[in-house]
Amino acid sequence: MRVHLTIKSRNVKTGPMPVSTTTAESCPPSCAMFAACYAKGGPLAIHWRNVTNGLAGMAWNSFCEAIASLPMGTLWRHNQAGDLPGIGDTIDSAALSELVVANSGRRGFTYTHKPTSPENLVFIRAANEAGFTINLSANTLEEADSYSDTGLPVVVVLDVAEGERHDVLTPQGRKVATCPATYLDDVSCQSCGLCAVQNRKVIVGFPAHGTYKRKAATVARAA
Repeated sequence: MRVHLTIKSRNVKTGPMPVSTTTAESCPPSCAMFAACYAKGGPLAIHWRNVTNGLAGMAWNSFCEAIASLPMGTLWRHNQAGDLPGIGDTIDSAALSELVVANSGRRGFTYTHKPTSPENLVFIRAANEAGFTINLSANTLEEADSYSDTGLPVVVVLDVAEGERHDVLTPQGRKVATCPATYLDDVSCQSCGLCAVQNRKVIVGFPAHGTYKRKAATVARAA
């Protein structure tokens, strides 16, 4: 499994922070967004294919060494495309542990669509407790409620109408904070950092976006 690390992203939404891209086989086919992923369109799709085909990136152990060399306290995003280590629905716990150790003292965060099986949740919870923030990615507000019951940080896809509001609640009354980088020009992941906060009280919502945003919005309304 290969990973590319961009030390200074040129994406205005993330800001000039380190971001990684992992090969596509890490993505679980069970993900409802598999055919509507924003990373399958635009310039990111080209870069992602290059990483997946071995034309860019590095081996996992080299990637972890690169993370361990980042300055202490660095906020960085794992996987602008791709998922946790492991093929498909599985999590490679040894590889994830290696990354968690490399991240020690740094503020790495990511999102996962891997299934929330009891085994996977054990690995995800251990990573969060060790300081590497893994957000469970929900596809609907109902699913966000279910994921929130685990006590882990949660993000959710919002349909277009929901994404234009800033007072969204889940069916169980949990507050959803729309990602400010999606509607404020002077905010980025680097300046916000909310997704890296493990014990936050809100779910972070991401309006459907990208080439396949209509498909993504349809999934978000599916419940």
